[in-house]
Amino acid sequence: MKAAVVSSEKTKLVDVKDVTLRPLETGEALVDIEYCGVCHTDLHVAKGDFGEVPGRVLGHEGVGIVKEIADDVTSLNVGDRVSVAWFFEGCGSCEYCVTGRETFCRDVKNAGYSVDGAMAEQCIVAADYAVKVPEGLDPQQATSITCAGVTTYKAIKVSNVSPGEWIVIFGAGGLGNLAIQYAKRVFNAKVIAVDINDDKLQLAKEVGADVTYNVKNVANVDEVIQKEIGGAHAAVVTAVSKAAFNQAVNAVRPTSKVVNVGLPPEKMDLDIIKSVLDGIEIIGSLVGTRKDLEEAFMFGAEGKVVPVVQPRKLEEVNDIFQEMEDGTIQGRMVIDMYLK
Repeated sequence: MKAAVVSSEKTKLVDVKDVTLRPLETGEALVDIEYCGVCHTDLHVAKGDFGEVPGRVLGHEGVGIVKEIADDVTSLNVGDRVSVAWFFEGCGSCEYCVTGRETFCRDVKNAGYSVDGAMAEQCIVAADYAVKVPEGLDPQQATSITCAGVTTYKAIKVSNVSPGEWIVIFGAGGLGNLAIQYAKRVFNAKVIAVDINDDKLQLAKEVGADVTYNVKNVANVDEVIQKEIGGAHAAVVTAVSKAAFNQAVNAVRPTSKVVNVGLPPEKMDLDIIKSVLDGIEIIGSLVGTRKDLEEAFMFGAEGKVVPVVQPRKLEEVNDIFQEMEDGTIQGRMVIDMYLK
């Protein structure tokens, strides 16, 4: 089968080549991949930012049809459409797995990083962790919800923003665009979108943002938000920018939550006095559980959230990574395994 594999050569990030799959083991299923989204985390993995993994098959935004199941599998049937997510499998027995925080399992397996992922014609999955894609949800759009969607849905969920309250989303790209939709259409919040690109902010308006700011034109956006609305009730930071994380803390009102999602290489500056005197909570949110993904899929199937996707060929993955680096991507790029 064809697969996008982390290259061992320094001249390129990924090789698209033939790979042979091993036989199924207990508790596993074989999935014919239809589509696989391309995430910024894939770029991090390919570049070795989380540790070198040459030979690893990338991809954690996969959607496909179950072709075969191991004899002991009861959670899936042949013909089911399922997802392959970053949270590939937990141990199932630690304090995090048994208390609804399974993504923080210390023995977690991550698709496309610690185990082979879905940027391939076929993928082996842990059957009990492959969340089914509901009827009525376009499988190309489902790829984005498998990662970007569930990540932002969970982040807004833990921000505790209430209907009618203001939430500011820093970063209006592939993650931020979905964050805006979930915040507006599911949580009924008022949404401020902040970015450095006018095209992304225009799309943010189209999907529901009430107010947008380009920080190239509004340098002290945190001060403006404080002046205009008295500060946001919550903030979610999807931008890969240290400045955005710092501004988020200063953009919220007392007793608010700032939810960190993006993964810039720098360290965040924190005004400790403000965090104490204003009771600001700063928390990290790591993708979402199987239950979160099931809920995020449901809102997509209901049409409340519509990912903006663009199909591409598997052979274009290196080009897509370059476009990511250049910041020219609108919405999400999706590898279509049928495109040749």
